[in-house]
Amino acid sequence: MLQAIGLTSNPHRDLPPAVDDLTFEARTGGVTALLGAEGAGKTTALRLMLELESGRGITYFRGRPLHRIAHPAREVGVLLGDVPGHPARTARGQLRMLCAAAGVPAARADTLLDLVGIGALRDEPLGTLSLGMDRRLGLAAALLGDPHTLVLDEPAAGLSPRENSWLHGLLRAHAAQGGTVLYTTSDPKEAARTADRVVTVHEGRLVADQDAADFARTRLRPRVVIRTPHAARLADAVNREARADRRSVEVVTDTGGRLTVFGSNCAELGETAFRHGILVHQLADETGDTGPKPPVDPSPPAVARQAPERSAADLLPPPLPARPVRSPLRPFRYELRRFLGVRTPWLVAAAVLVASVALTLPLARTGSTPLPGLLAAWPGFLPLPPAALGAG
Repeated sequence: MLQAIGLTSNPHRDLPPAVDDLTFEARTGGVTALLGAEGAGKTTALRLMLELESGRGITYFRGRPLHRIAHPAREVGVLLGDVPGHPARTARGQLRMLCAAAGVPAARADTLLDLVGIGALRDEPLGTLSLGMDRRLGLAAALLGDPHTLVLDEPAAGLSPRENSWLHGLLRAHAAQGGTVLYTTSDPKEAARTADRVVTVHEGRLVADQDAADFARTRLRPRVVIRTPHAARLADAVNREARADRRSVEVVTDTGGRLTVFGSNCAELGETAFRHGILVHQLADETGDTGPKPPVDPSPPAVARQAPERSAADLLPPPLPARPVRSPLRPFRYELRRFLGVRTPWLVAAAVLVASVALTLPLARTGSTPLPGLLAAWPGFLPLPPAALGAG
């Protein structure tokens, strides 16, 4: 579970903070959408959660703040903006570099490039990738460490509707396997269609924290969907009758003979179609709904489907093997093995012993050296005793 508590950004000059006392949570096994218009503070909130921006508040990832997690890449996968990297570096080279930084096998880079559908572009420079391909590469980078939590900023930006469906299917599969997904979006219909919970922010403050069904019922406009081979005629008739009755009705014409009508209902629209003799194939209320969910296509659009029955969960990257817990005696064993396995320490120790004896004897004969200096064989003209010089 991800818990953000009291997130507040530092204000700039006389402006209010971009994020002000924002508190919410993203549950394990679910997809949470952080919804808000451009400038609402969504990206700033993510940067505060990831400790990339100064401010107040704290975020717990499964009960631990990010700076207390030993291997952050194994716990949190992040996509913020474009993938950073030199434009001349290849997609494979970028991921392999990130593999080395995260401590995961380099072969995982090729696995994830195939997973996100850009395996054929693995040798292409980053500067030549389109916006959609760049978002895919960013998703691959976020999945490198097999993280439990995904934090993504506008992951569907630049993707086609089919790619968008595939992306959210992948995020849904990650959540179904026990992960946590938090992503930002400015599209309320996308949030209601693809998330389990919708957190709405405005001017950096929490507006609502609702289940997707409650969000769709209370915050999306009711509408009626009509399918007819005479869409233009019906749209004109609805608009003329609305103007005559002085009612506020909005008609949106879609492709395939589909009309979406806001501000009316099925009964009124059915009567309008009957009066004008217009054939209607579908007439349905979508009050508080976002329409039918698109089918999840588990295969990336750039990769040919191999098996029709494969689900999105089958195409997730294989989990990384768990690292064994290191014993607290490991540093001591390492130093002992290094000390016993190399001959140089024995030579240094012998030289220190000889030098100490050679200095202690004349110091003892003079009788003016204090006892601590005598035991350390530390005459006044040396900055350090021989033992300290040998240890250095």
